[in-house]
Formats: sequence, C-alpha cells, structure tokens
Amino acid sequence: MNGIDEQMKEKVVFAREYPIHLSDTVGVTTQYQRLHAHDALEINMIKAGTGYYIIDGVIHEFQAGDIILIHSGALHCAYERENLLMQVMTFDAGWFMGNQRSDPEILSPFKEMGVYFTHILDRSSPHLPALRELLLAMQEEQEAARPSYMSVVYAYMLQFFVQIRRHFRQENVQPAAHPVSLAQLDKIRLVIRAMEERYAHAWTLEELASLAYLSPSRFSDIFRRTVGVSPLTYLIQIRLEHAYNLLETSDLKIVDIAMECGFRTLSNFNRLFKRHIGSEPRHIRGKANVCGSKIVSVYERFGGVEGHGSE
Repeated sequence: MNGIDEQMKEKVVFAREYPIHLSDTVGVTTQYQRLHAHDALEINMIKAGTGYYIIDGVIHEFQAGDIILIHSGALHCAYERENLLMQVMTFDAGWFMGNQRSDPEILSPFKEMGVYFTHILDRSSPHLPALRELLLAMQEEQEAARPSYMSVVYAYMLQFFVQIRRHFRQENVQPAAHPVSLAQLDKIRLVIRAMEERYAHAWTLEELASLAYLSPSRFSDIFRRTVGVSPLTYLIQIRLEHAYNLLETSDLKIVDIAMECGFRTLSNFNRLFKRHIGSEPRHIRGKANVCGSKIVSVYERFGGVEGHGSE
C-alpha cells in the first residue's frame, strides 16, 4: 500500500463524540480537486454521474453506483466528467479502537489496500447493493438526528466493514502499475504545498522544477501524471479559486484582487476568469453583493484533466 510520510498528512478535525463527516457533494469541491492526503479514512459512493480519482498516481474511473475506499495517507484528487453527485464520508479510525481489540482485522480493507482489496469495490458483486443501502441508511440517520443516531451510524459502519471483509477480499489483486514512484509523489506534494502557500508568486516552470530537484521537462511530465494537469494550469486554478473567494467575500477592487492573486494584468485575469469560470469577474461581484451567494469552487468549472477537456 502506497502512502506518504506522517508529517505530510493533513489532519482532519472531528468532533470527539462523533468523529465522522458525512455529506453529499455536487461536482468536485476544492478539497477533492487538489492533490492531498489526510490521516482520516474515506468512503465515497457515487450516487450519479461519472468521473475519476487519481490515487497515488493511478487513475481510477468511477460511475454511478460505485463505492470507493481511500486509505490514510493516499495522495488523491478527484475529477468530474458528467453530472457528478457523490456521498463523501471521512472518519477517524480511532472510533473503532475498541472493536479492533476483539476484531483486529475490522479495518483491513483500508490496511490491506492494493494487497487484498481494491479502491473501487467490484461493481459486479451481488453484495454491492447491500453496501449502498448501509451507506444511505447512515446518511438518513445522521440527517434525521433521532435519539442515539450516532450509535446507529456506528453500528451500520461495523456492518459495512464486515461485509467488505467477507465478500470483497481477493487473493489475486493485481498491483496497479504506478506511473510515478512514492518518492516522486512526495516531491510533487511538496511543490504543490509551496504553490498553495505562495500562489501570488511569479512561479516559472524552472523554479517549480528546482523545488523537486528535477529538470523542467521531467518535472512537468511527473506532475501531469500525478495531478492530471500541467503545473502552470494547476497554479492558475489555485489563483482563480482565491480570486473567486475574494470577489464574494471582500470589497477589494477587481484590479486589486487580480494583483493580489498573482495575475500580472487585469486583462489577463479577466481573460482567464472568463475562460475557466464562464463568467466575468464583475458578474460574480454583482451576484455576491445582491444575494450573498454561496462560494462555489472554481475547480468544479475546470472540466477535468488534460486529455479530457481541461485545456
């Protein structure tokens, strides 16, 4: 099972009494479009539409009905192809510590990912519908918030893990052909962190490549295979997201937002914004002022990875 060093994992904060986040997402939110890894375990169910994950550099296509498991430390990001509606659940493995004492293999689908289990559960299995029903039941219990609903969700999750262990464990899992090595994944994650922390910096491909101690051409190739887009396209995505948020949450002039987010000229900012967002910045500002609209992830408007309509 691939993964990254513990210090590079993002820490997901949970409520102590209910260490789980469970909700639907329409399209792909900012968090999932960015290459990231976290200390939580994750379960996704595709309710509608299509798309794909890039997990540790490997592309996994998904469709309506699929259930996806992502282990702690896996570097991953998601892309929408069409009309995606996805149930997303992250949770703290420590919630099941007591059960692990009596059943140490309860979380083996995550611990043995790539060895005996696959990220996308076998969609032809007759046992998959029962797992979908359990996930929907968890969500219904949480939303209804009836007395002791947290205990009911916990019980459903235990059933979910048991069913996967019983019916989806494979002896002949073929290791995925990884287009990039674990060391290369770590390098790309470090570069992305630098890009996100200094998104307004006038990064060049050469400068980004130097952070990974790679030649520009080699770095660009590894970045594309890991993240799905070129380094400079990814940088534009980061900048546009910050610009979109500022348009909706601040009174800064549009030209000042453009400069603050790393765009050299207002005309360049307007052109890229219109190209990728489908609207002019002034229209976003007007919408925010009139109705206080909800911030929408810029990443949902980027159409996918290179070779699939992103550029």
